[in-house]
Amino acid sequence: MADFRIHSIDSAPEGSKAILEGATGKYGFTPNLLGALAESPVTLKAYTTIAGHFAETSFDGTEQQVVVMTTSFENGCTYCMAAHTTVSGMTGVPDDVVDSLRAGTAIADPKLNALANFTRSLVQNGGNADPTTIDAFFAAGYTKEQAMEVLVGIAQKTISNFANYLADTPKDDAFVANAWEKPAPAAV
Repeated sequence: MADFRIHSIDSAPEGSKAILEGATGKYGFTPNLLGALAESPVTLKAYTTIAGHFAETSFDGTEQQVVVMTTSFENGCTYCMAAHTTVSGMTGVPDDVVDSLRAGTAIADPKLNALANFTRSLVQNGGNADPTTIDAFFAAGYTKEQAMEVLVGIAQKTISNFANYLADTPKDDAFVANAWEKPAPAAV
């Protein structure tokens, strides 16, 4: 397997340095994910641009975490699940929602559960969501605009999930306490 470098600001290619500097200023450290993505300035720019656009969607902070954590769960990304558990705790996402997202189980809030199920169906089926799940998403009060906005969150997380596999990104110290492994499927 290729040995990818987790870049610092100093070691990063010139086209990645400004983004890493901004992230370090914002978070107080350079997340290893961004250090891995920095290998390709184009990929780092794409990821941060998409992430910025997802932050502008009509979803509130909890709904955004539902989309990104559901995507990361389905893709089995241990780095992103740990990172977003940490972010969720810092931003006030209810503990029961985070616990359900980490376990891959139903969320007690029916609207958030419909969002998670819609996201899950899109990811599991390569974008061809189950019609019943789509209907439930709209019945829960979500709009066609929001259905499209879910795609932005899935795109953001798919880049980071796949990059973390490719680079074997180590968890940052800030995320270690929320380490996660995908639960084994339930026996049928």
